[in-house]
Amino acid sequence: MMKLIFRLITAVAAVMIIAGCQSSGRYAQKQDSEPTFAYEAPLMEDMQPRYEPYKPFNSRPYEILGNRYYPLESGKGFVQEGIASWYGQKFHGHLTSNGETYNMFMMTAAHKTLPLPSFVKVTNLSNGKTAVVRVNDRGPFHPDRVIDLSYAAAKKLGYQQHGTARVKLEVIHFDKDNNVTVGNRPTVTYEEYAGAGPSEPATVAVNAAAKFSVDETDLKQQDTRSTNTDDGMFIQVAALSDLKKAKSVSTVLSALYQVPAQIPLIDDIYKLRLGPLKDRFQLKMLLEELKNNGYPNAYKVEETL
Repeated sequence: MMKLIFRLITAVAAVMIIAGCQSSGRYAQKQDSEPTFAYEAPLMEDMQPRYEPYKPFNSRPYEILGNRYYPLESGKGFVQEGIASWYGQKFHGHLTSNGETYNMFMMTAAHKTLPLPSFVKVTNLSNGKTAVVRVNDRGPFHPDRVIDLSYAAAKKLGYQQHGTARVKLEVIHFDKDNNVTVGNRPTVTYEEYAGAGPSEPATVAVNAAAKFSVDETDLKQQDTRSTNTDDGMFIQVAALSDLKKAKSVSTVLSALYQVPAQIPLIDDIYKLRLGPLKDRFQLKMLLEELKNNGYPNAYKVEETL
């Protein structure tokens, strides 16, 4: 009897963990779809791979729809080919398995067994188009599909109208020392990887932010340039007196959240702001993400810089 109760509890927990890609009563929309509301075209810019520790609670085996899955301890060397699908508005704004808010306009994905989070280079084998996504969710649980991409990622790969595409997956793995392994290729240093040219995405490592190299000429130009930008909403993340530090942090945040960064000089203080953002829903989700990830004092600014 106790074993049965334990199995039931485990099954319920698994369903909750997988909620990001599994239909339940909390979704107001019955069938998934492309965005049905007015929105700005997504940037479709590749996620910037970096070292990011795996979350232990995502490493436990789980069972869903009668199948048991065993997440990998590491994504290093992982390569896979198969069918990709995508998910969109039905799940927009709901939590992923990684505890983050799903945004169909960001370059993210769901995978059944890769460690969370993982960075993956996805190649559409029918047209050669590529996208680098951050895997932060579980799924898809259709037996012949290997990955569920966000609407934006599917659009970049050119198959959002078709529903599925045959793809190749290559994990871009960073270790703590910034050594990089792309798929099953030899491991290289961060410097070698970053200088690989246009065939590989440019990268910014979060744990290397403190030693990020900033061009002095660029700093002077940013210090003296006009701070006027397009109208829109901004999120002020921090106020700093050190421009070099502000530049380093802004580069990391801009790469992490795939939004522009501004550093206007106001009253002799550099205001680190993300934006402009014209989508209030995107702003709300990004603000929540920042508050939950080390910037509790972030707030929105509705003005022209």
